[in-house]
Amino acid sequence: MLWYAPLVGLSPISGAATVVAADTRRWVAIVGAERARRPHLLWLLSRYREFRSLYYYRLRRAGALGAVSSAIAAVLYPGERTLHLVSSEIGPGLFIQHGFATIVAAARVGSDCWINQQVTIGFDSPGSRPVLGDRVTVHAGAKVLGGVNVGDGARVGANAVVLHDVPPGHTAVGVPARNLPPKGARHS
Repeated sequence: MLWYAPLVGLSPISGAATVVAADTRRWVAIVGAERARRPHLLWLLSRYREFRSLYYYRLRRAGALGAVSSAIAAVLYPGERTLHLVSSEIGPGLFIQHGFATIVAAARVGSDCWINQQVTIGFDSPGSRPVLGDRVTVHAGAKVLGGVNVGDGARVGANAVVLHDVPPGHTAVGVPARNLPPKGARHS
């Protein structure tokens, strides 16, 4: 694991330290890294390809030095090769569970979101990209396409195809997705 130590030094150099620290705290809380005997960032970088992909995204967004550093590091310590993070903005605390075959090309992803494997978040036509609010969960195989807004605290069910807005706190399920109100909400 110590051979991953050079990666830890990249975040302060690039100016991405604050957001990387938020990502690290979230991942530690979810995967239970508090039991790790090494510093948390080093432990996550050595164990999770998805975390490395997110880390490299952060470095690339932080400036030219970060972009060059992440490109070099990605050759030596590859991230998840089928995870593509090409969003204009990703808030702190993104957790990617099993990021295999996942594309995140949203206009914005809010803070503390959770994205599972085989998810596509992206275009349905040129310039038409989704916006995910804070604390959004997108389950395995889901597609969120076009200029839709997924509100704060919303959930997208497994294999759902979201083509319309999802209000805050609602759950989108089905193909095409329909919105279910939050549990306990009155049905009219």
